Amino acid sequence: MGVTGKILVLILAIGGGLVYKNVTQLWADLPAPKLDPQEWWGDDAQPKDYEAYLKNSSEVIGNRLSYPDKTIADLKERLNRTLRLTPPLEGVAFEYGFNTDYLREIVEYWRDDYLPRWREREVFLWQFNHFTTDIQGLRTHFLHLMVYDDNKVGKQHYPVLLLHGWPGSVREFYDLIHLLHQSNLDKNNKYIFNVVVPSLPGYGWSEGTSRKGLGPAQVAVMMRNLMLRLGYDKFFIQGGDWGSVIGSNIATLYPENVLGYHSNMCNNLSPKSLAKGLLAEFWPSLFVPSGFEDFFFPKSNELKYLMEESGYFHIQATKPDTIGAALTDNPVGLAAYILEKFSTWTNPSYRSLPDGGLTKRYKMDALLDNLMIYYLTNSITTSQRLYAEQYAQSQRDLHLERVPTRVPTGCARFKSDIMQFLDVQLKDKYTNLVHSTYHKQGGHFAALEVPKVLYKDFIDFVKTVERKFKIKTL
Repeated sequence: MGVTGKILVLILAIGGGLVYKNVTQLWADLPAPKLDPQEWWGDDAQPKDYEAYLKNSSEVIGNRLSYPDKTIADLKERLNRTLRLTPPLEGVAFEYGFNTDYLREIVEYWRDDYLPRWREREVFLWQFNHFTTDIQGLRTHFLHLMVYDDNKVGKQHYPVLLLHGWPGSVREFYDLIHLLHQSNLDKNNKYIFNVVVPSLPGYGWSEGTSRKGLGPAQVAVMMRNLMLRLGYDKFFIQGGDWGSVIGSNIATLYPENVLGYHSNMCNNLSPKSLAKGLLAEFWPSLFVPSGFEDFFFPKSNELKYLMEESGYFHIQATKPDTIGAALTDNPVGLAAYILEKFSTWTNPSYRSLPDGGLTKRYKMDALLDNLMIYYLTNSITTSQRLYAEQYAQSQRDLHLERVPTRVPTGCARFKSDIMQFLDVQLKDKYTNLVHSTYHKQGGHFAALEVPKVLYKDFIDFVKTVERKFKIKTL
């Protein structure tokens, strides 16, 4: 080999080494970052004596918030101003967004049937114990259902943290709460749970911050601090949507506190995972149990669906305050914007229905309960800011998608959800993936749509964790 050949070989070797090093750096696991458990999000300056602040702010206050008649009357008046809705195109159902003919029907029901029964709905919403406490400078709202000692007899009992997402709220979990907490509903049930259901910061009755930087990782710190304040050093987590991201972050950052993490929207967006997902399409039978291939393939269908359904995401991740201003004090616009998601995210085929299939899987009162929470608390803008914070550089620099989550993990897939991930992708992130299931009925809002199915899946996960990791009732 001549000198030129040797130089060429050397260049190729160096280049190959650099490529390998860069790919390894891109794919390699990373250690968990250290987040400040005292990071301050309140409007006031952080107290100099944080321990004294904790002592003085640790009170948990029971709440039964109510709204005056004039607030409900004002909403009714606003709902009367719907005469200028633009008619839909001929033959268009929900393909162009919310069908305005059906929107008129919903507004009429909301105004003439639901609102006159508002005090009844208010009683329904307050059927559980509601509390607030101060966490890192923000008033934090949560439901808390504790198990009395008499009800623990003969039962396995654990704490569980339920985490909602957008455009949901604590209302999504009401049926699931009953199943988890009222073991007498089924005499064969061996489980009962202390249930904690917080409103995420900026959602519902939880205060939003006026400072930049409160992303899903920082919210995870707050939710863990809430559980510690309530006396739960170890607990299960269940969540979907943002609740899946925040729950995963808690499990990743604080594995010593998490008995198990269960999600109906497990994901792994690391470069390695995405590459595996594309490769798996060439040999689907090697990666998916028989009969469930259509959950994942062809990927072109999933990508098309994501492109069609992710417009809101781009707006909220870049200009949350613009769309927030358009929806604030605009109940009709808010209804169209939020309820559309409960149509297409429940089943993409519902776009071809003139009513969006909304009442195929949900009761209209339940959908309006959720909508009322956003409207009455004026939380649409603050809730949407979570998207922008997630994609801020400071959040991306944490690289949490490349930090292994070692706690026992369970993933329940519902066929009509927005996206799906294979076990081979998830195991790169969730190294103790001990429970993986597929459900052909159900979509993004599983807790509201199919609470019994989600409950059973969660209980099966808890049983698996008990068996594999020998945990004991708390």
